[in-house]
Amino acid sequence: MMSTNVNEKILMVIAPENFRDEELLEPKRIFEDSGVTVTIASTSTDVARGMLGATVKPDVAIADVNINEYNGITIVGGGGSKKYLWDNLELRQLVIDANEQNMVVSAICLSPVVLARAGVLDGRKCTVFQDPESIKELEKCGVVYVDKDVIVSDNVITGRDPRSARRFARAVLDAI
Repeated sequence: MMSTNVNEKILMVIAPENFRDEELLEPKRIFEDSGVTVTIASTSTDVARGMLGATVKPDVAIADVNINEYNGITIVGGGGSKKYLWDNLELRQLVIDANEQNMVVSAICLSPVVLARAGVLDGRKCTVFQDPESIKELEKCGVVYVDKDVIVSDNVITGRDPRSARRFARAVLDAI
């Protein structure tokens, strides 16, 4: 497949620990294979550790990101999302800014809660990892929860779990 996304840039955000390895690595590979430049952000640039053992050194701290340098933002899931990303106000502001500029805003697994708390999912359909607390958080934020692999709602894309990582990444690529 010829690349059509050569000048595109995606910011991928991970928790500093317990991010979901496949939800970072599979989409990252798919994005890069299509010519998209991927930048990884986390709460710091210290080495981050995945739930299955992957280690990644983030390129930039969330606090230092200029969202205008990207075509979209993808927030990776995993258990660390709840602890480090759900209440991260700097990340929330990046999501709001990206959405206001009609960039692709996407999240997978537990991370759609970040989008919901940022207000970008109001009244929209979205999916999330099948965890009662996550589903309750979405509904509390006025989001219509749907149990599907991937949901595209205009510029906002959500994925359910590691098994949806490949389809999620392709939906994000199609949107940018």
